[in-house]
Amino acid sequence: MKGLKSILFSIFILLNFSACQDLDLNPLSEAASGNWYSSEEEMDMSIYGLFRTTFWQINDEFWADDQHIRNTLNAINNGSLNGETSFVVTKWQTAYKAIARANVLLANLDRAREMGIHEDKIKLYEAQAKFVRGAQYAYLCFYFGDVVYLDKEIDIDEAFAFGRTSKSEIMKRAYKDLDDAISVLPVSYPDNVPVTVTKGAAYAYKARYALYNGDWDIAIKAAKDCMDLNVYELHEDFASLFLQSTKRSKEMVFGFPRSVGLGFGTSSHVQNMLPRNRGGYAGVYPSWELFCSYLCTDGLPIDESPLFDPSKPFENRDPRCTATIVEFEKPHLGVIYDPNPLSTKVLNIITGKMISNKDTRAVATYASYNGLLWKKGVDESWLENAYQIEPDYVIIRYADVLLMYAEAKIEANDIDESVLNAINQVRARAYKVKVSETSLYPAVTTTDQSELRRIVRVERRMEFAREGLRYNDIIRWRIAEKVLNTPHYGLLDPAKLKNLVEQGLWFFPETPQIDEDGIADFKPLYDKGWVKKIVERSFNADRQYLWPIPTKEILINKNITQNPNY
Repeated sequence: MKGLKSILFSIFILLNFSACQDLDLNPLSEAASGNWYSSEEEMDMSIYGLFRTTFWQINDEFWADDQHIRNTLNAINNGSLNGETSFVVTKWQTAYKAIARANVLLANLDRAREMGIHEDKIKLYEAQAKFVRGAQYAYLCFYFGDVVYLDKEIDIDEAFAFGRTSKSEIMKRAYKDLDDAISVLPVSYPDNVPVTVTKGAAYAYKARYALYNGDWDIAIKAAKDCMDLNVYELHEDFASLFLQSTKRSKEMVFGFPRSVGLGFGTSSHVQNMLPRNRGGYAGVYPSWELFCSYLCTDGLPIDESPLFDPSKPFENRDPRCTATIVEFEKPHLGVIYDPNPLSTKVLNIITGKMISNKDTRAVATYASYNGLLWKKGVDESWLENAYQIEPDYVIIRYADVLLMYAEAKIEANDIDESVLNAINQVRARAYKVKVSETSLYPAVTTTDQSELRRIVRVERRMEFAREGLRYNDIIRWRIAEKVLNTPHYGLLDPAKLKNLVEQGLWFFPETPQIDEDGIADFKPLYDKGWVKKIVERSFNADRQYLWPIPTKEILINKNITQNPNY
């Protein structure tokens, strides 16, 4: 038993010691919990430590169907997810670390009172900590279902007596924590105060997880309350919203700034998303499935719209298509982007000279396997600072609040003009027009529930590509087994593709069909020998809608049971 108690990842360790021993917060956190929280400065540092990006993870796009990396799979889409999968352990571990820190801080509020800290500030500490605890438990429940619930410090013997608490019970407590936070949190902070969480962020987070749990009325109210604060608005230009030059947009409801200069940048996948003609690898690229999901400018899917031409697939598409994916034969980062195998030379606009086209697989074997390249958020600044970049770290933005409100109202069959307005605000922004200018964009007018459900799901996909939301969407909509049990298709190898192009069959030889869930079917093209199967994907619907409890937690505590079929 002694050996088991020493296991690193035990919930007890996470819930009692990580708050003061996780040294990546700041050097002062080396202090033991017994002598920490001894000054207002330490209380403030503890609060700010709860709002590091480590505790607010954005999902990997590779888990779903919007992004690929050549012929590589992961534990989700190759069906090998288990209790030792690294990102499973990390999600569990970091969430409980945040909960631990929140619980410890809440347990030390009386110490803050003894120090003479003003009661208003103590209430703010409490609200921020409760937001973190409620948000993290809601987050854990989405991935793992029933989890261990603790809202106080415990000793080692108590820790081994705890089993899993039902998801429904935990969500009640999570909503209560969020409501308590909302009642105190300010709408905004003075410019000289480091931002942690606001009232609007708490409303938005409550709306997100109420939506995920099918609590439609709660989601509707929380989203509407956030909207009624009248402090958030859609950024004027969709494309520029994601650039490094755009900081603290009024569209950001919850997130954190980044700064290369202050050591808070990121280099994740930067070169992999850059064209090979500008020193990148083009190894990470948007999927054909995502590309085909963008509606045409008449508001119809590509297999229904007379505007779609498979040989000119970027024309007459929702503007978010070319804001998200690099258009063929157009400038990108100073070079014409053209994956066509006949285009062995392209223009370098910077030098005015023709160069060898490394963005076609006819020249470079490892160019984009499907010809597509990410554009969303990518600009010349990505080539600076040794590929360190600093776009805002956005967790929830106002477009999400609007679409969450619309979706919850649709699912509750409470469809009124506000539903259409919420969707149309997001869609009109994409076209850079006012929501009232309905002749200038494909405004949504139907009130049919099933049709609106389809519309809002497609809208989410077009709007949030490369923002880490797609995986959660396909899980909660229960379509993951359809989405992730299809192959990843791409371009034929150069010799065969060249023959196809010479026949005038570029880019798609024919229009892929789109099903009722917005999923493109490439099998007919594959059967005709027009596209290549890159790799088979696999998703086990009998188990993977929930993640496994980390194996070490099962080993250390016999009261913690595993999720089904793991």
